[in-house]
Amino acid sequence: MNADDEGPGLHCLVTGATGYIGGRLVPELLAAGHRVRCLARSPGKLRDHPWSGQAEVVKGDVTDAGSVAGAMRGIDVAYYLVHALGTGDSFEETDRRAARIFGEAARAAGVRRIVYLGGLTPSRVPERELSPHLRSRAEVGRILLDSGVPTTVLRAAVVIGSGSASFEMLRYLTERLPVMVTPSWVRTRLQPVAVRDVLRYLVGSAGMPADISRTFDIGGPDVLTYRDMMLRYAAVAGLPRRVIVPVPVLTPSLSSHWVGLVTPVPASIARPLAESLRHEVVCLEHDIARYVPDTDRQPIAFDEALRLALQRIRDAKVTTRWSSASVPGAPSDPLPTDPDWAGGSLYTDVRELPVDASRGALWRVIEGIGGENGWYSCPLAWAVRGRLDRLVGGVGLRRGRRDATHLRVGDSLDFWRVEEIEPGRLLRLRAEMRLPGLAWLEMYAEEDDNGRTRYRQRALFHPHGLLGHAYWWSVSPFHAVVFGGMARNIALAAARSPAAPERQHASGG
Repeated sequence: MNADDEGPGLHCLVTGATGYIGGRLVPELLAAGHRVRCLARSPGKLRDHPWSGQAEVVKGDVTDAGSVAGAMRGIDVAYYLVHALGTGDSFEETDRRAARIFGEAARAAGVRRIVYLGGLTPSRVPERELSPHLRSRAEVGRILLDSGVPTTVLRAAVVIGSGSASFEMLRYLTERLPVMVTPSWVRTRLQPVAVRDVLRYLVGSAGMPADISRTFDIGGPDVLTYRDMMLRYAAVAGLPRRVIVPVPVLTPSLSSHWVGLVTPVPASIARPLAESLRHEVVCLEHDIARYVPDTDRQPIAFDEALRLALQRIRDAKVTTRWSSASVPGAPSDPLPTDPDWAGGSLYTDVRELPVDASRGALWRVIEGIGGENGWYSCPLAWAVRGRLDRLVGGVGLRRGRRDATHLRVGDSLDFWRVEEIEPGRLLRLRAEMRLPGLAWLEMYAEEDDNGRTRYRQRALFHPHGLLGHAYWWSVSPFHAVVFGGMARNIALAAARSPAAPERQHASGG
């Protein structure tokens, strides 16, 4: 797609397209007749999205003034959908610097409007008493409003949609704990909003009059406590009524670890979510409806938002998840192709086996690995490794899959990230667990010279320092059991598997 071609609608820049909201906003903007350019640090992660052929993707980072300036050329509306949730202690300065770069570049390029999705903050609490993440998101909104470009700042509390971090936290807490000892923040009143409404407001904000530059509170029609939300989730999901006992001793820090143990959301993400629930967050106005009018069924009620999210999970139509974006602090280096890149140290474990099945059958097993299907060897060992990772602040093994049968570049897969896919041939995963080095796992469906199917598996590890070397040699005695068993069981599963049914693709909330 040529960004300079004339077309209907507005020309929109979307940052954060590899994330949960951004990945859903792009197709909505395209459906509304707009042209879309995405700014992404890793453009390859957007390669397999259904809309990738309709949007322009440019490489860059919001903290790099040059790449942002280039991405802004010819843009009418710029969407700022990035923030430093779950990153280290310097995230506030990073957010501040990125917002200033974005606002200055938008003004210099003559952008008509900036649209930012931030967090709803409590009205009666001084900003200094807010959590660092809420403070930072409020500051980003002010910086963009002061940029000299008309700006729409949408402020949302809990976003309910299939795959959102808030929904996953609510879902797993309710489903896994019929009796809960909970933090006192379960009594806090909130105003959740359906992801479909968030997307509707984001798309509609592109057409706001030029003289409008302000914040808008967005929420659904229901004001509930978190306890109410869990009880209503149980009712909608057909679960027995939950017993919830709030106690005052669970601080946001402690409760984030509790959430991390029970749900797939790691403590680094759970903590800012929990901190944002300490204070009442209820919309003070609904002025957004003047510019993005509601319909008879919108905003969507909480119970209906739950039903829609659960239906998408059942139908395997979750288009993006909270884990779509890379985990902060996880290794992002590409696979080294030359051992010299690793300073002469690149450990490998290679397994090859003949498979009594077609390449297609083998590929279906490879692409279906992880999540509910597991890793085909030593499930206890994988579970223990996942728990150890959670204990040291990693993502653990419970992130699962976005889709039960199909993967795309950039997907999270338990404690791996899909780095490359060659359909029918190669799946390459990059480890996002806590390790003293970088690790990859490759799985190939191949044929030998006689046309017989072969499975090839390669694990690679680039150690960091002496600790990295010690780690590899400490676990190498178990490779025959874990990796060897994995290769054998994948080959057996392919031989036993029936033909896989075709899958219908769908997009949406």
